[in-house]
Amino acid sequence: MTAVLPWERADSKVCDRHLQRLAAVYVRQSTRRQLLNHQESTRLQYALKDRADALGWEADRVLVIDDDQGMSATTAVARTGFQRLVTEIGLDHVGLVLGIEMSRLARSGKDWYQLIELCALSGAVLADLDGVYDPADYNDRLVLGLKGTISEAELHLIKQRMWNGRINKARRGELAFPLPSGYVRRLSGEVVLDPDEQVQTVIRLLFAQFERLGTLHGVLRYFVGHDIRLGIRLREGPDKGTLEWRRPNRMTLQTLLHNPAYAGINAYGRRRVDPRRKDPARPSTGRVVRARDEWLVMIPDVLPAYISVAQFEANEAKLAANRARAETMGAVRGGPALAAGLVFCGRCHRRMIVRYHTQHSRALPEYVCSREVTNYGAARTCQLINAACVDAFVEQHVLAALTPAAVEVSLRAADQVLAERAELETLWSQKLERAEYEADRARRCYHLAELENRLVVRQLEKEWETALAAQQKLHEDHERFTRTSPRALTPAERQTITALAGDINGLWQARTTTVTDRKEIVRAIVDKVVVTVAGTSERVRATVVWAGGACTSGDLVRPVQRLDQLSYYPQLTARIRELAGQGIGASGIADRLETEGYRPAKGRKRITAPTIRTLMHRLGCPAGRVHRHRPAPDGEEPGPDEWWLKHLAAELDMTTATLYAWNNRGWITTRRESCWPHRLIAHADQQELAELRKRRTRPPGWYSRRLWHKIDDAPTDPTP
Repeated sequence: MTAVLPWERADSKVCDRHLQRLAAVYVRQSTRRQLLNHQESTRLQYALKDRADALGWEADRVLVIDDDQGMSATTAVARTGFQRLVTEIGLDHVGLVLGIEMSRLARSGKDWYQLIELCALSGAVLADLDGVYDPADYNDRLVLGLKGTISEAELHLIKQRMWNGRINKARRGELAFPLPSGYVRRLSGEVVLDPDEQVQTVIRLLFAQFERLGTLHGVLRYFVGHDIRLGIRLREGPDKGTLEWRRPNRMTLQTLLHNPAYAGINAYGRRRVDPRRKDPARPSTGRVVRARDEWLVMIPDVLPAYISVAQFEANEAKLAANRARAETMGAVRGGPALAAGLVFCGRCHRRMIVRYHTQHSRALPEYVCSREVTNYGAARTCQLINAACVDAFVEQHVLAALTPAAVEVSLRAADQVLAERAELETLWSQKLERAEYEADRARRCYHLAELENRLVVRQLEKEWETALAAQQKLHEDHERFTRTSPRALTPAERQTITALAGDINGLWQARTTTVTDRKEIVRAIVDKVVVTVAGTSERVRATVVWAGGACTSGDLVRPVQRLDQLSYYPQLTARIRELAGQGIGASGIADRLETEGYRPAKGRKRITAPTIRTLMHRLGCPAGRVHRHRPAPDGEEPGPDEWWLKHLAAELDMTTATLYAWNNRGWITTRRESCWPHRLIAHADQQELAELRKRRTRPPGWYSRRLWHKIDDAPTDPTP
């Protein structure tokens, strides 16, 4: 038994009221791994129990507390011994808190001083191998505070030394970190490529497909479509190092593409922990990715590489550009806007977004510069342009640029398809070889077993049958892949492709060419498209900036909402006045304007007669000439205050169709001719003309809707 120190005898700080309570013995063991590999604390537990016995506590009143017992099964959040004392036991039932070093009972200064305060209030004493301390005593409280401060400083120094050692080891390239798929570490510590050829093939295929497709989701769909799985080496457990084939997922592929180890770079410190983002229930949360120039350690050409450093940097730039943000181009999407992500505003030099609206069940895109509205609350957008005119301009110049190289591009695309097929064929051969090995291994295990031991043979027989079934299914899938895959091109087929490549416009408009394909082609050769609208008119100046830096500029016409936005609106109104003064009607003026090249505001081919008639009314022009009617029979001519409907429509400056609608509603009085063609003749004197003109000026729906005040004043129906 441990000897009792002189100041711990009967007249010491431990008295009967302490002995009537529990003695809490604290042992710092945070994880199960510490329980297995670091058992020094477990051995000291017996010494602490002897110390409690020497101070007068019976064995059944000694309670052992450690951090491992304080783990919560629901949240997996570790609780310190102090937290367990407060929440589970309560200091009112504890007379002694005993530990190896008292300051280790709490993991922070806040917990330590709170423990001292609670022990002082509850009358409990603290003890370690150096002595017994009464928190209510000033001198002991001063010693305990000094111990806590020194322990906190020691903890900081220990962490700092461990961190510096880790950084120095990483700078020497000797720090062992978990390896990604495609690498293994030998017993000597050397990192080499995975000896399994299929694992290497899948990793190389991943980077090759990302270079071709350009999007992470495209690579995922490719892997899923061809049933390609990733080979993963288990990092822990009894099967550590065993190769498992797992389904690809988005996060795993993204992690592989971002990992610099595949470019031969030994990097450390690519992430930092942000305490504000850390979730206490999830130990690995709160990590923030650092920029490449902020990595703590970066040693190139240390690991065996799957790709070059230049390709890794290109992949990083492509992944950053695919993010849906205002400053990036974004990934290619399935919308009809051809130049989406490439159009820039010529006024504020910001990237314009794509906005869609529906018309007749069709999605019509437009390019909008709305950064002023979004960021600064401006009253209107900077620019808004219909996407059709911009896309047509870009398409015209892209096809003109592609025509000289169409033949070479087509043959190269055909060779690329064959190269991709060869990569898949290599992967299929490796899958078949692995399936054959698994089936043969199951067969050998079955034959090595004793046939009399049916308990074992039945299971081995089942595994053999499963391996044979998997091998058969894989052969069937390979045959299906072979039938649907393209074969090598013959010289005659290459000549056919050469002939078809001359018609680049036909290939562009073909049904087999998707919108995504066209966008990929445009992005491959166009860097950006800068558009500038002249005021609010239809005139737009567009500049195509090619990938090499060259520029091509041109003018295009966009649809606008109103006629007065047109740049030639003054000339248009002057011409309408001139033609109306010559006695030409609205239809004749529309024909003349179409011949002379005047176009409407919304991009159609012809300004319609009703639009001309509205303009004439707005400009105060005469109604123009009314077509002559067929002569009426004797006695059927319109009499006084009678009108042919066309004459009355011209008098009222309205369409004949509206007069027919008024006639059906009974708003005008008409009669018909007695013989063919039974035309309508309307009666309207000066008073009726005034009433019709008044009716003409009222807004649409005036007579078809009931006014609100009339609805309120209307009598209610007493019947339910």
